[in-house]
Amino acid sequence: MTARALWCTAPGEAQLRPAQVGDGIHVRSLFSGISRGTERLVLSGKVPSSEHDRMRAPFQEGDFPFPVKYGYANVGQATDGALAGRMVFSLFPHQTEFRLPEDALIPLPDALPPERAIMAANMETALNILWDSGAGAGDRIAVVGGGLVGLLTAFLAARLPGAEVTVIDPLPERAAIARDLGCAFATPDDAPGDQDVVIHTSASQAGLVLALSLAGPQATIAEASWHGAEQVSLPLGGSFHSRRLRIVSTQVGGIPPDRAPRWTYRRRLTKALDLLRDARLDALISGQTAFADLPVAYPGILADPATLCHRIIY
Repeated sequence: MTARALWCTAPGEAQLRPAQVGDGIHVRSLFSGISRGTERLVLSGKVPSSEHDRMRAPFQEGDFPFPVKYGYANVGQATDGALAGRMVFSLFPHQTEFRLPEDALIPLPDALPPERAIMAANMETALNILWDSGAGAGDRIAVVGGGLVGLLTAFLAARLPGAEVTVIDPLPERAAIARDLGCAFATPDDAPGDQDVVIHTSASQAGLVLALSLAGPQATIAEASWHGAEQVSLPLGGSFHSRRLRIVSTQVGGIPPDRAPRWTYRRRLTKALDLLRDARLDALISGQTAFADLPVAYPGILADPATLCHRIIY
């Protein structure tokens, strides 16, 4: 059996090509989601050679830089085996059908629409970011970068009792979404300072510099962006040391050490699906495209700063 999948074939170019189906339970794809930040780096060929192994998607086909089948947000229907008839999420690329072992498929909660479940991997990232940031009840929390991961992280942070969460983004149209998720909103020029925790998700040098400037004394800045091969320059002079600021990295590939004895990757992803059972999160789906039209549309979707989660329909 041969399926069709989206392949990144050269910088800025994508094609539909045959792909391996694999072994295990058969899944017919219904939807997949584009993760703009990472997939933009993959399509541009900017995954550093040192990270080629670590950046592999769980069921990637091909090797960096090109050609490569990449992605990790698939929702489909199992057609055979123990999960026959169930809607399932898997960390699988954009592909029409495939087979996976049962333990790589997570059934959707009954109350979660499959159209929204494509954000599970991004919600899993947001949960890990919040853990790594150390944010707690009552904290003033700034999230610099109102993209998909930033807004999901802010959504989770706003559920901490008494937390005051501000989303900071240059696009004013993000204000209504942020407020609907229970957060305040500010542009970079009006961002509030003296924050207890600052979470950076903008994937830009300017955003990280801003994040440093907003942190209060002895505060934590959680760097959630991955800059690929780009070099980032930071102002670590001035009051950086006297304020005893702390920059921590956060990456969904590892569970924080204080939770690792109890949390498995499957438990974390299952919890992410559960956390998506809030209809307000539908506002984070910024567009949709038919799979057959994806090669032409893909570069523009990734280049558009207004893209949050873009849904692919099969």
